[in-house]
Amino acid sequence: MSIQDLLRTMGEQLSTTATVESVYGDPVAVGNRTVIPVARVRYAFGAGGGSKGEAGARDGGGGGGSVSAKPAGALEITPAGTRFVTFSDPTAVGIALAVGAALGAIIASLTMTKRVEIVKAPALSGRR
Repeated sequence: MSIQDLLRTMGEQLSTTATVESVYGDPVAVGNRTVIPVARVRYAFGAGGGSKGEAGARDGGGGGGSVSAKPAGALEITPAGTRFVTFSDPTAVGIALAVGAALGAIIASLTMTKRVEIVKAPALSGRR
């Protein structure tokens, strides 16, 4: 299979899953409120290949891909209006807190005034 064929096949497979249904869930209606779940969907893929040349006549190729989906929030539709309710990612919040604490410690250590005391030894009287 040539690289062009491989990329075409991967693109066709991804296009069947990259739909609106991948991002927006089925609406849930309760009373006069409708909630539509929303996901953050990421696609990644790559491919490569090579050949040895005419003498060896070797040809090879490969590829792969991944899809990840995480809850992002929900659309809440009421007679009063529509709003997006965000879901927080605990991992991202933890990383942001750790980076902030590390930067604060670095800045504090760089801006601290160093205090050096010089203590004079008492003079020894009568000895040389």
